[in-house]
Amino acid sequence: MKISPAALIALMTVASLGSMLPDAHAQPYPSKPVRMIVGFAPGGGTDVTARLIVQPLSEALGQRVIIDNRPGANGVLATEVTAKSPPDGYTLLMVNLGHTVNPGLYKKLPFDTLRDFSAITLVVMLTNILVVHRSLPVKSLPEFVRLAKARPGAINYGSGGHGASSHLAVELFAKTAGIDLVHVAYKSGGLSGVALLAGEVAVSFNTIPSTLSYVKSGRLRALGVSSPKRSMSVPDVPTIAEMGYPGFSASGLSGLVAPAGTPAEAIDRIHADVVKVLKQPAVVERSVALGMDPVGNTPAEFTQFIKADLEKWTRLTRELKLSLQ
Repeated sequence: MKISPAALIALMTVASLGSMLPDAHAQPYPSKPVRMIVGFAPGGGTDVTARLIVQPLSEALGQRVIIDNRPGANGVLATEVTAKSPPDGYTLLMVNLGHTVNPGLYKKLPFDTLRDFSAITLVVMLTNILVVHRSLPVKSLPEFVRLAKARPGAINYGSGGHGASSHLAVELFAKTAGIDLVHVAYKSGGLSGVALLAGEVAVSFNTIPSTLSYVKSGRLRALGVSSPKRSMSVPDVPTIAEMGYPGFSASGLSGLVAPAGTPAEAIDRIHADVVKVLKQPAVVERSVALGMDPVGNTPAEFTQFIKADLEKWTRLTRELKLSLQ
C-alpha cells in the first residue's frame, strides 16, 4: 500500500509532537534508593557525618539512602568511583578536607576536583582546637606566638601524619603568624594525642571531642579554634581569626557532591532535604556533641568554598613540598 506524501508528512508531524509530550511513565525524583559513597572506613569522622544524616534524609526523600564505604588513598578511590558514576542523582559522595587537599598532595588524580563534580552542600564543619601541654608557659595565643618567636625551631608539634589536617592546620598557622615550629608526625591522630598528653610534643591541633575533657581537667590548655566562627561545642574558646589573624580558617569538613551533570532537580531536592535535616533538634544536639557545627549552605556557596579551599591547600602543600606519590 502506497502512502501519499501528504499522509506521510501528517504521520511524521504526529510522531514529532508525541516525542515532545511528557512521558506518562516518568517518575519524579527520587524513584529508587540513593547511594551515598564514603571514602573512609566505618567509624571515621566522614562516616560518622554520613550516618548522622542518612536516616532522617531517607525519611525526607521517601527513599532509602544507602551508605557505601569505599576506603583507600585518602578518599581518592571513592572520589574516582563517584566521578565515573551516572549523573542521575542516585550517587552522592560525602567528601572531607581531603577533597581539596589531595590535588596538592598527588601529582596526578583520575578526576578533576572542580570539573567532575557538582557541589550540593557543606554539611558540617569539624572545628579543630589548638591546644598546648600544661608545661608550656603560655595561657593565650598571643603568649604562645611570642614564645615561639623567642624560641624559633625549639617547639615541637604533633600531627596524625604528613598531609593530615592536624599537620596542615599547624603549618598554616605557623606561616600566618610567622613562627617556626618542628613537626613530629605520628601514624594517627590518636597517637599524636597520646604524645601531647605525655609531653613528647608541646602543641597540636586536635578535634574537640578528643580534647575537651583534657582541657577541662587542666592537662591541656586551649588557645583557639580553627573555624571562622566560634564553635557551638566550645563557645567560650575564641577563634584564631578574632585574636589577630583575620580570615584564618583550617577546619575539617564533611560535604555532599554528586557527579558533574547531575540534574538540577536532584541537586535541589537533596540540598533542600539536607538543610531541613540539619535543623532537626536531635541532629543539632548530636552534631555539637561530636564537635561539629551544622552548615547546610547553597550549592553555589559550597562551590565557592571548595574553590577557595583548593587554592589555599594547594599553595600550602606545594610550599611545604608535600607529596603522597
